[in-house]
Amino acid sequence: MALINRISRLFQADMHAVLDRMEEPEALLKQAVREMTENIANEEQQDKLMHKEQEQLGERLKDIDQALARTEDELDVCFASEKDDLARSLIKRKLETQLFSKALTRKRDGLAKHISELNQRLEENRSRLAAMKQKLELLTETTHNNHDDDYGVSADIRVRDDEVEVAFLREKQKRVPT
Repeated sequence: MALINRISRLFQADMHAVLDRMEEPEALLKQAVREMTENIANEEQQDKLMHKEQEQLGERLKDIDQALARTEDELDVCFASEKDDLARSLIKRKLETQLFSKALTRKRDGLAKHISELNQRLEENRSRLAAMKQKLELLTETTHNNHDDDYGVSADIRVRDDEVEVAFLREKQKRVPT
């Protein structure tokens, strides 16, 4: 029974090796690198857009703070002039502006959290991409070296002149009768 298990494992391993060769791991890895590079570029673009939106929210909040300060001054004038109806309408506007400011602050804080998560994911993806590129380089080197070995061809095929002369003399000796 153990022999049959061993033979089946050997057969399975050989089949996996054949499938790996058929799938061309180099091409698959190149495709994965391209997809990951695209994904990183998209996330970087998204990061830029979120930073811009966060900046706009900050500017909007500054404008709201200035508007609240003006409303405070106007309220002082209304109470000094004993214009209670006008003061009520200003208080209503002040309360609405404060609510709007709180909503924008929550949105800005949520956006900051999302940006932080995106930056963390970007760093992880960049490190994965670097690892994949290293694997691709190793695979490419291995593939090129294997191709040389497959055909029995070495990149350094050089025959010196003295080797030619020695081989010529040996061949001549074989053919010349003694």
